[in-house]
Formats: sequence, structure tokens, C-alpha cells
Amino acid sequence: MTTAYHRVLLPIPLGLSACQGRRYFRPMAMAQPFEAARVFSFNPVSSSTPQLSLSHIITMISSLFTIVVAVGPAAVNLRTAANYAILAQTGVSTLPPSVITGAVAVSPIAANAITGFSLILDSTGCREIFAASYAIPTPATLTVAVGDMGTAFNDATGRSSPNFTNLATGAIGGLVLVPGLYKWTSAVTVGNNITISGTASDTWLFQVTGTLSVVANAKMVLTGGAVATNIVWVVTGAVTAAAGSHLEGVVLGKTSITLQTGATANSRLLAQTAVALQKVWVIPKPSV
Repeated sequence: MTTAYHRVLLPIPLGLSACQGRRYFRPMAMAQPFEAARVFSFNPVSSSTPQLSLSHIITMISSLFTIVVAVGPAAVNLRTAANYAILAQTGVSTLPPSVITGAVAVSPIAANAITGFSLILDSTGCREIFAASYAIPTPATLTVAVGDMGTAFNDATGRSSPNFTNLATGAIGGLVLVPGLYKWTSAVTVGNNITISGTASDTWLFQVTGTLSVVANAKMVLTGGAVATNIVWVVTGAVTAAAGSHLEGVVLGKTSITLQTGATANSRLLAQTAVALQKVWVIPKPSV
């Protein structure tokens, strides 16, 4: 499914984080469906007065805009769940040292469901770990975020008319995955490197009814300008990234998400049960 857009890109600040000590910028897209140019008639003073033809008008308009053709399904809106690198409902555990860029949160369970982390505020006063047992307004904020996570999961699983159904019967190692909606009614295994290829405007939605397993040292590789924030894995079963593997994209898990020793993820890990980390790196990009 393809949609054409007029798109003008303007830099706008995401805001300065005292924790990160730097300012991120992202493009703001002002887009509307492409419409055929209108032909304007002019009353000539004489027969020699030049007329603007349709081709001239189209050329003039095209010179003012960059036409971006975005391929793939409509984006899944994470709403406030996008504020977290890791969000889980029953617990988050880690074996140090793990490196996580972004906030970690659990709800509706209390802070004692977060294990392996230091729960001491740093010198800047920033807190990157949140739980439903923390002071107001944190409990209400997390309730909304968990609700948004569930809404995003239901939206993603409810998408119909996939471009690819049961591709490679779920054994997708070695494949190049172009933009689109993918659906598997079975488990999916990334047995060796896969390539996710497309532009920065393209989107991917992977619906997995069973489990998602990335075997040891298998990598998800982005090419052509593809960005992780435009990739969503919505998985009904457990998600496991084995030792040394690499994961790209947002993971919406109905059950557990586990990253084993040395695994890395350019992702947001959003689980309706637990997230377990074993000496890993989780580095999501800024929200868009």
C-alpha cells in the first residue's frame, strides 16, 4: 500500500534533557495527500500574452516541494508508551552490567519488581526508573502509559490485508524485508542476519502469532535509510534475543521479552508481562 505526500521538513527541538545533557532534533513533517494541480485561467491583454500551461504549473509546484512516497502500513501510535525504553506490567530484571538509554517503568506492580538496578537518584536529580508505587503523579502517569501500550498492541494485531502471509513459514533468516505488513500464524525465527531495507519514510509491521526468536549472533540490519522507530514487532508469544544477537524496532509483546547475554537492541521493549535482561544494551532512538 503506497501513499504519496507533499512533505516539508523543518527542524524542531525535542527538548533538552538534564539527564542526557544534549539536545536532540527531529524533522516535523507537514504532509497532505497529493492532489492534481489546478489550472488557472488568465485574461490576456493581447493574443501575444503568454499563458501558463498545466505542465508549467506542475513544474513550478514541483520545484517548491520534495515529493516523498512513503511505503508501508500506517504508523502504530504508541502515545505515552513511547516515553519509555522499557515498560512492563509484571517486572523488569537485569544482570549487570546492562546499558539502557531511556526510562524503565513497571505498572501496576510496585518498585520491588525491578531487580538488578540501582534505585538511587543521580546527582542531577533525574530519575529514569519508575514504578506504580512511587509518589504522585507517577502512578497515574504509568496507568495511562500501560493503557496506551495495550491500545497500540490491539491496533497492531488488528491490522488486516497483509502484504506477506507466513513468509518462509517463519524461518526468515537471510531474507531482505521490504516495507509492508507481514503476518505469521506461527512462530518466527531469525536464524541468521536479516536485512530490513527501505527509506526513512517507510514502515514495517510484523505480526507474529507465535514466539519470536533471534538466534545467537544473528543481527537485524537496516539499509537504505530505514529507521528503527518505523519498525514494529507485535508478538503474541514470548520474544527471545539470544546471546550476541541484535534487534531493531519497537517490540510490543503480549507476554515476556528476554535479551540474553551480550544482546543489543535499538528498540523499545514494551511487554504486558516481564522484561528480562542479561548484560545487554538497549538504546532506543528519540520518539518521532
